[in-house]
Amino acid sequence: MDSTIIYILFGSFLLLLLLGAPITVSLGVAALATYLAIGENPMAFVQIAFTSVGSFPLMALPAFILAGALMEAAGISKRLVDIAEAFAGPVTGGLGAATVFACMFFGAISGSGPATTAAVGMLMIPAMANRGYDRGYASAVTASSGGLGVVIPPSIPMVIFGISGMGLQPPPEAVAMHGSFQTLSIPKLFIAGIFPGIVLATSILTINYFISRKRGYSGLTDKWSFPDIRHALKKGIWSMLAPIIILGGIYTGLFTPTESAIVAIFYTLVVGIFLHKELKFKSALRTLETTTWITGRVLLILFTATVFGRLLVEQRVPAHIAEGMLNLTDNLYLIWAMIIFFLLFVGMFMETLAAIMILTPVLLPIMYMLGVDPVHVGIVVVCTLAVGFQTPPLGENLFVASGIGGSSIEEISVKALPFAAGAIIAIFIIAYFPQISLWLPSLLGY
Repeated sequence: MDSTIIYILFGSFLLLLLLGAPITVSLGVAALATYLAIGENPMAFVQIAFTSVGSFPLMALPAFILAGALMEAAGISKRLVDIAEAFAGPVTGGLGAATVFACMFFGAISGSGPATTAAVGMLMIPAMANRGYDRGYASAVTASSGGLGVVIPPSIPMVIFGISGMGLQPPPEAVAMHGSFQTLSIPKLFIAGIFPGIVLATSILTINYFISRKRGYSGLTDKWSFPDIRHALKKGIWSMLAPIIILGGIYTGLFTPTESAIVAIFYTLVVGIFLHKELKFKSALRTLETTTWITGRVLLILFTATVFGRLLVEQRVPAHIAEGMLNLTDNLYLIWAMIIFFLLFVGMFMETLAAIMILTPVLLPIMYMLGVDPVHVGIVVVCTLAVGFQTPPLGENLFVASGIGGSSIEEISVKALPFAAGAIIAIFIIAYFPQISLWLPSLLGY
């Protein structure tokens, strides 16, 4: 490994970040400067970047973004919130709990943290404020729950992790020590994310309960009303069917994750136009604008992050980091702790998808050497980086919740800290007990 090349690659990248350049520009300029320094033809830079967006699984990205935006416009997200509120009933902090459940439902459609926060927050933050909840707390619980959107499948970060990790084969020495490894696939990642998503949601629900009890946030009703639950389920039956059809189709092998996103769009159009009759032409056009903006931003990051990651692999940076960590300790629990705290730090400053694309080639070789299933690695990486959505300075969910609720970023950040702490405990449980991630895929024969 030529240390000069590494200094150029990381030095220019960090310098540009410190100067306030966007992550895409920082990655692209650092990679291009390195290509020129090693005497490579800059056209190779463009070819790698262009090839990076040519994969079939990546077609799911704009489709899931469009599906999530359409479902909000079609009234599906509002009905999912109504169902969550009906089930919350008399539970202490019931509206906070309903927000968590609504984010789980919508996360099973949109696959995006900020999209989930926006769709649920537009309805739940004003509702909580009207019931006497502090606006800062209402925004904090929504921003924290919005992170479930990238853990509960389908998940855009899982698609990106799958694309980034599929080309990384286990090192021969890892195979010699631990035998063959399970193949990494996006459907398997989706299935593996279900129970970890429930573990993370449980941590948020628990903290919401104790804080609500302390602050006197009572339930929505004195007791559960089965007629209200029945009415909400009847009214929202088509909304409930959306995640069932999408995920059921993937898990049964009826269609691929990419095809499921197209099914989700078609299903939403049918429900929004013919059944709910709420999806109008003007709002449908706005969803296309949203999809174009978000997809373009993600693909620009993907262009540059792929080239940056390729340079890391070519300069054998992941192998040297793996060797250094294994020389430091071969205790799996200590290495998991180091990786989790590192990812938490990275998640505070770097966009989630860019972090996944850059760090996957670094982390997977380390975990292969320790015999860890790559699917389990993906779940822990996605869960940990999801915390970055609710931590400053880059926490996107904080900005979305602040825009909706009107509270300052600083106030929401402080009130989101207990939820972040609970999420970190949940992540350690997920990392240290791999069967939480791997039991369901093995049960379904993946």
